Amino acid sequence: MTKYSTLRINVANPSAARSRVMIIYTGGTFGMAYDSAGTLIPFNFSNIGEHLPTLRNLFLDLTVVSFDQPVDSSNIGPLHWQALGQIIYENYELFDGFVVLHGTDTMAFTASALSFMLQGLSKPVIFTGAQLPITEPRSDARENLVTSLEIASARTNGVAMVPEVCIFFDYQLWRGNRARKKESMHFDAFESGNYPPLARAGVKLDFNSAAIRSPLPGEKLRLLSKFDPAVSILKLFPGINRQAVEAILSTDGLRGLVLETFGSGNAPTDPWLVDLLQGAIRRGILILNVSQCPGGMVIQGRYETSKQLAEIGVTGGADMTTEAALTKLMVLLGEFGPEKTKRLISVPLAGELTG
Repeated sequence: MTKYSTLRINVANPSAARSRVMIIYTGGTFGMAYDSAGTLIPFNFSNIGEHLPTLRNLFLDLTVVSFDQPVDSSNIGPLHWQALGQIIYENYELFDGFVVLHGTDTMAFTASALSFMLQGLSKPVIFTGAQLPITEPRSDARENLVTSLEIASARTNGVAMVPEVCIFFDYQLWRGNRARKKESMHFDAFESGNYPPLARAGVKLDFNSAAIRSPLPGEKLRLLSKFDPAVSILKLFPGINRQAVEAILSTDGLRGLVLETFGSGNAPTDPWLVDLLQGAIRRGILILNVSQCPGGMVIQGRYETSKQLAEIGVTGGADMTTEAALTKLMVLLGEFGPEKTKRLISVPLAGELTG
């Protein structure tokens, strides 16, 4: 069970605050600082005002929830996603928005998972982080956090401007389940090949209203928190052999597979590959076809090399990212089981695919 502590940050008079925002710190580069020995250790958020005096100018009532043991994003998994979902769900009525500080390596997986977990969401949940720790002179952490807080608190006529799970990085706001990490050495860490940015931060915040999802009137937040981790990814490559594919498909208890194919959903037509995939489907394994390309979409049957996949029962994943496909399978299988998952996997649940 993930343990966490809560800290109230006195950066604004609560009576004068224009909005209440919760910051959830999970770990990652953002919140690291050097100790006297030169070792990176978790940052003490009670001192954040010293590093970010600008926070006082936002006129926000801020509360920080911090994991007691900060987690490198390489170690993040479903248990942490469940903790995040529960924290947001339990505090949903108390805050106008949420900012999640998270390591960049698996941020797109976590943002995708939360987008499926938080059904009926009508408030912003903004993921951000940094490529350099906040204590570094050239850190991108300050701008990312300040702007994420502005977005999380942005409202018009009492309605949130961006009622979605998003990722903000390097002046751009992406839909969380459409983004993926593309860069480890520069500040523009994320991209979204199949969906435009929801906002750009320049002299002012420029929201792309046409691209932002609107919640259904009167819909209440529902938390889907059950995960089935019995899923895997099979990435096809030229020269892939039977033994490699068999090793994945014979995984004990496997229930779902994300098949990363070429181009618009194409795969080698070797009979042994088709037979193995068909055999897995007959055993009840749901296979979801997504493209290895950062942009474009799967159209099974467009070429002869994908026609057989459709014929044996592989499900086309349209323009879903691998991160969205994997986490969606986990949530649907965990909550509803295989039969309902087959019906819902191709249905847009949080703007993750073009329906």
